[in-house]
Amino acid sequence: MNPELLEKIRGLVGPEHFLTGVELSPYVLEGRTPDAAVFPGSIEEISAILALASEAEVPVTPWGGGTKMAIGSPPTRVGLVLGLKRLGRLIEHEPGDLTATVQAGMSLGAFQAEVGRRGQWLSLDPGFAEQATLGGILATNASGPRRHLYGTARDLLIGVTVVAADGSVVRGGGKVVKNVAGYDLPKLYIGSFGTLGVIVEATFKLRPLPDVDRCFLARFGGLKECGLALKELLTSDLIPSAVELLDSEAARGAGLVAGTDGGGTLLVGFDGLEAQVGWQCEEARRLFEAVGLVEHRVLDGAARDQAWRAASELPRRVVAEAAAQMKLAVLPAHVTDVIEQAGGVAQRHSLGAAFVAHAGIGIARGVLTGGRDSARAVADVLGEWREIAKAAGGSALVEWAPLAVKEAAAVWDPPGPAFRIMQRIKAQLDPRGILNPGRFVGGI
Repeated sequence: MNPELLEKIRGLVGPEHFLTGVELSPYVLEGRTPDAAVFPGSIEEISAILALASEAEVPVTPWGGGTKMAIGSPPTRVGLVLGLKRLGRLIEHEPGDLTATVQAGMSLGAFQAEVGRRGQWLSLDPGFAEQATLGGILATNASGPRRHLYGTARDLLIGVTVVAADGSVVRGGGKVVKNVAGYDLPKLYIGSFGTLGVIVEATFKLRPLPDVDRCFLARFGGLKECGLALKELLTSDLIPSAVELLDSEAARGAGLVAGTDGGGTLLVGFDGLEAQVGWQCEEARRLFEAVGLVEHRVLDGAARDQAWRAASELPRRVVAEAAAQMKLAVLPAHVTDVIEQAGGVAQRHSLGAAFVAHAGIGIARGVLTGGRDSARAVADVLGEWREIAKAAGGSALVEWAPLAVKEAAAVWDPPGPAFRIMQRIKAQLDPRGILNPGRFVGGI
């Protein structure tokens, strides 16, 4: 990168917020080291940096907490890493309106603690809450077990401020719930992986904290029984806040069961009033006993939180020796069948696998273990998993894998008919292609 440009950027943020050389090791992306990492402290500084980068056509990689940076194809170019950790302030909280506006660099955990003091919460629960920033959660459309009842970021975001590739500041939505007329601009940036703009502020809808929040853990003799229990649950009058399915390897790794008995485990969340939650737990036990329930527990407090955290953070925290991770999105009715097929494929290639799924909405994550010395074998399994998801009418995404595996296996599914529209939007919002180039679907 042009040394004069680097000096200009260093002058904008100050030398203490500008990293080069060996200090860049935490920001190496798919084996490529950026020229610099810069940490602006205001929207104005971000705007000035992007304007300079755009003029010089220097690639910029937005960086929040870094928990989702492994998602995406290897970058075609790496120039600047734009860290948002200095934008970590709660700007405004209106408890009466159940809304809050926050800077994008604030972590989810810190935000929940702030609004929790007023008896409210943001109903998003992706893993690694202490690291994951709200801007990163929006950019990757990250979610957790409670999306079963409460939805995703698209259901909760009502306003957003974004710095575009040319440095202009764009605001969409507002600070009240009913504010949308015409195109809903904030939704465009959710799940765009930083390829359309840098999210710097967001306004969310909040919810009151429930009186009672419990997790019903149900263990079954096999995945087939888990599937039957899931069907009973989803066709009943119960209203679970979360439904997670773990195969035996995942449940053992998460510390929820002992041994490897080939069984399956359901984690079912219920929240609300004490009497309602108590009735729903008892009704779940009655339904599950009819389809082979082996044992059950009702978890509360720290045990409940640990169970949800283990399910959300299985790939990187619970299964530390992972060789790759893939997300498989299928119809809920096909979840257990897809997991059984995918597990069989891994076994045939002499690899281990653990699966956890948002079973009620049909999103499963498979973690491959072993095979670290054979990228070809790992890539072959991922390829077969993708075909299984496709045969079930779904899709697949490699969420994490070493560079050698990514060079042998596609990260994204082939782009569909909407790709031309995506390309045109990208060309309008980032005509010089400087934002996170090459990492999104179809090389966007």
